[in-house]
Formats: sequence, C-alpha cells, structure tokens
Amino acid sequence: MPLTFAGTLDRTALHRAALSIAPLVGSPAVAEAWTQHSVLPGMTVGGVARHLVSQVETAVEFLGIQPPPPHAPVVSLTELYRRTDWFAAPVDAPENTSIAADFDAMAAGGPTESVALLAAATAALPGALTGAGPTTYVPWQDCVLATDDFLVVRAMELLVHTDDLAAGVDLPVPELDPDVTEPALALLALLSAQQHGTAAAVRALARPERATGPAAAFTVG
Repeated sequence: MPLTFAGTLDRTALHRAALSIAPLVGSPAVAEAWTQHSVLPGMTVGGVARHLVSQVETAVEFLGIQPPPPHAPVVSLTELYRRTDWFAAPVDAPENTSIAADFDAMAAGGPTESVALLAAATAALPGALTGAGPTTYVPWQDCVLATDDFLVVRAMELLVHTDDLAAGVDLPVPELDPDVTEPALALLALLSAQQHGTAAAVRALARPERATGPAAAFTVG
C-alpha cells in the first residue's frame, strides 16, 4: 500500500507550525543577513525565508481550488515526486537553480514584506483548512492529492526549510509540533528510498556501518 496520511492527520497542526516559524522569519538575524548567501547553494537568506513563507501561502491557495479539475489524476505521494522535475535533478540543474533565482527575486521586497505575507497567510490558513475537501489540486504537476497528503508535503517543506533558515543565521531551530514533524519525517524516509533505493535508505537510517554513502531525500548521487 502506498504511503498516505489520508484521514489520519491533525490538520490544525500546520497552523501551529506556521505560528512557530514566525519568530524566526521575523528575527533581526534574518533581516540583517537577508541578502547574504544562505546554506543552500545559489540562494540568499532572504530567498530561503521567502520560500519558507510560500509554503503557508501555497497551502491557502491550493486548498481553495475547489473542486479539483475533473481531468487531473489522483496520485500518491510517490507518484507526485515522480512527476516533479526538480526532484531527481542535480543541485546545479536549471530545474533547481530556477527555483533559487525565483525566490531570491521574490525576496526583493525585504524582510518586512515577507513577515507581513506570512502573517496574512497564517491568518487565512484555519479557514482554508476548514473549507478543504478530501482532495487538493496541485497545479505544478497538474494532479490531485489526498488533502492530508498535500498538507504533509507542506509540513515537510516547513520542517526542512526552517532548519535551512535557522542554520544560515546561526539560530536555534524552532521546535515544531510532533503532528507536523512525524509525518514529515516519514515522507523524507520515503523520498530517500525513492532517490537511492530501499537498501541505501535503510542503511543510512539504521545501519550506518553498512551505508555506502549519504541517502538524503533531496541529494542525487
């Protein structure tokens, strides 16, 4: 059975996560380093912050596309990433460098704008969650996910990019709700196996003495 969180997720946890990241996004350290290089290749600290904010905005926007277009296929989490062009692309491939460039450009409004956008999206999120149907349309891949699976993708992105942003300015990583982190970690394990094979993922997680190398979910190699 493919991994799915349909019918199991506490959807309000995503709102709590959005509230938890706000102090980091609005911190003086992030504002001061806004145009400096981040820990992600080719991306500024501001670009990472803007990408983090966009996860909450995307949740509000996509949950509001109701009903999903009838032509779009319903896919699993595994299939979603098979349809995603950047997932298996090298870090320096256009599929990835274009994302960094786009969010650096979106960050041109500065930290004050991003803080305001996060606040607005966070305020709108409870209503979007309440009004969400059982499935959600993802325009980027022209497909439909179970809404709980869509929310776990956003949760995983929040978890990963919160760490990226905190690491880039040498601040502690905010603690997110277990109802966010635990499904997100399960998804990361699945994506590790999808990238590197089941044995490599198992060894990286449980048997490092037999690991042949890193098995990161978003690292090709």
